[in-house]
Amino acid sequence: MTRRLTIVIVSVVLATLLVAGIGTIVVGNLRARHTTEVELRNQAVSIAASLDLVIGNDTANVTQAAVKRRLRLFNAFRSVLKLDGLSIVTLQKNGTVTGDALPPGLDVAALPVAELQQLDVVSGNRGNVVFAAAPARLPNGSTVVVLLSRKANSGLSASLRTFVLAALATLALGAGAAIILGRRLTRPIRDASEATKNIARGRLSTRLPEPSPHHTDELSDLARSVNAMASELERARILEQQFLLSVSHDLRTPLTSIRGYAEAISDGAGDPQRSAMVIQSEARRLERLVADLLDLAKLRAQGFSLRLERIDLVALAKVSIEGFQLDAGERNVQIEHVGTGALMISADHDRLSQVAANLIENALKYAASMVTITTAQDAAWAVLAVDDNGPGISGADLPHVFERLYVARHAPARKENSSGLGLAIVKELVEAMGGNVVATQSPTGGARFVVRLPLLAN
Repeated sequence: MTRRLTIVIVSVVLATLLVAGIGTIVVGNLRARHTTEVELRNQAVSIAASLDLVIGNDTANVTQAAVKRRLRLFNAFRSVLKLDGLSIVTLQKNGTVTGDALPPGLDVAALPVAELQQLDVVSGNRGNVVFAAAPARLPNGSTVVVLLSRKANSGLSASLRTFVLAALATLALGAGAAIILGRRLTRPIRDASEATKNIARGRLSTRLPEPSPHHTDELSDLARSVNAMASELERARILEQQFLLSVSHDLRTPLTSIRGYAEAISDGAGDPQRSAMVIQSEARRLERLVADLLDLAKLRAQGFSLRLERIDLVALAKVSIEGFQLDAGERNVQIEHVGTGALMISADHDRLSQVAANLIENALKYAASMVTITTAQDAAWAVLAVDDNGPGISGADLPHVFERLYVARHAPARKENSSGLGLAIVKELVEAMGGNVVATQSPTGGARFVVRLPLLAN
């Protein structure tokens, strides 16, 4: 990237120098032509006036021989002064041109003969050759033309060398600045690339230097994003490990009981009927765990379907409570319902029953003596709230209780272990039916889970 950045910056500097240099040369040449033309025009007029004085225009007193002598004298004077670019030509009445040879780059066709015969001063250029012509009338009626010519030179020859040297120095400085800037800009990118490679190799503790909060540029945002990604991946790995440990424990515990009681039956020891009941209970526990795992996999893959129908949330809550009365009695926990009337919603009956069952089962695990299920209406929502008077949920764990694979860092003591999949399944199912679920602290001191589903119009 540093090389590409250097090439781009040097190319931009070079293009800028070329545009500036060409523009300077063009403007300089145009200005030089104009300045040269004005100078030559003034000089030609002055020389023509001097020539007019030398030759004289008094035809009565100046003979042709005198005119020729004076012209020879002027030419001798010109040769002594070595006036380069000065030509004197004579325009005859018939339009022919005699006298000095025209300067290189000029020909007779370039001279406006008609204007010169009318004693008009003319000037112009042929390429880089700028000329000016000033006429003077001879006593014999012909016209002497003082013709000055010069190559337009803006004085850029020396300046051009200086410009080239300055351009080379500027390119060198631009290349140096590009290299330094490129390395400075690409260093955070290289560090980020190296960090992501380390993260991909499994070194999830890799972090980039945290930018100052005042830095809001793209590179600072990149560093923050890489650090956030690494933190989330590290957290996901920890959650996965916790989840696997929890699931392994939940699988091993009932399997140990099943194997122990099965061996007891095989050996003829113990009460076969009681052993069979324990085996059935542990098998159901394994079945629930496997079902939770399958449900979570389906929810992740969006591989489940909903059969929506008109349901009374109050009636469904009462039926769910009845299903847990026996379990609540064994735990010495009282379970009650608060709410009257009917709350009609559109939902999948089996899935909503699973939501209520998971919430009630979760409350029973932590409740000290009471679980309360409340059904009520809140504006356009039907509300199902489940409260317990257990130890509650810590503030650090509240934002994460519905996350998949999450195990509370401050998990309270409870009467049995669980994989913690129930609440993740609840959230997925409720949102799939168009509702939402939140966890808060209960007024009774424990935890409260509140489910809201769209209420149907009567």
